[in-house]
Amino acid sequence: MTRGPTLPAHRLPHLPGRRAISALPEQTRTPPSPKVLEGFNTASADDACHLLLGCLRSLRWARRLADHRPYPDLDSLLAASDEATYDLTPEDLAEALAGEALPTLPDGMYPVAHTALSAAHAAYEARFGHVFVICRGGVTPEEALDHILGGIRSRLTNDPEEERVVAAEELRRLARERLADTLGGAGNRMTGHDGATPGKTRRTPPP
Repeated sequence: MTRGPTLPAHRLPHLPGRRAISALPEQTRTPPSPKVLEGFNTASADDACHLLLGCLRSLRWARRLADHRPYPDLDSLLAASDEATYDLTPEDLAEALAGEALPTLPDGMYPVAHTALSAAHAAYEARFGHVFVICRGGVTPEEALDHILGGIRSRLTNDPEEERVVAAEELRRLARERLADTLGGAGNRMTGHDGATPGKTRRTPPP
């Protein structure tokens, strides 16, 4: 199996190993309005952490980003997010993975697709002891099933340390995507969230 490039060794000193799949290009996002970013920059530490924990369930990551405010623009915040994610310890990554929900399929998928996905998830969790995470940035709804199943099948061949590195990279990309979605959306979300929060999504597929 062809493997992608390794993550920078100096950024993940506790997580040796190699990537199993190449990263998809980061999606282009609409930048947040100045008022939204200002609201994040001036919010209380608790409110900022609450918002950040909706993007990645790591207290160390959330507190670090909250403590380094203000950010002049979204790119600066995303760069800080990357840096903080690279510095997470294995324990921090375990905490973040424990807060993740299973990737879900778009509405309208046939029941057999959900059955296949549930079986693949079960095999993955049995091998690695944590939920499978993958960033779907740029993947169309029609491609979602193949993208998720292909990722699981590819990564099941990893040893645990290799897979920890891949999962860490997927968490980094998920955090970036969620931050861009949250701060790039209409209005300031500092007082709460609409929709599901990572770690709270139901794992049971629709009938």
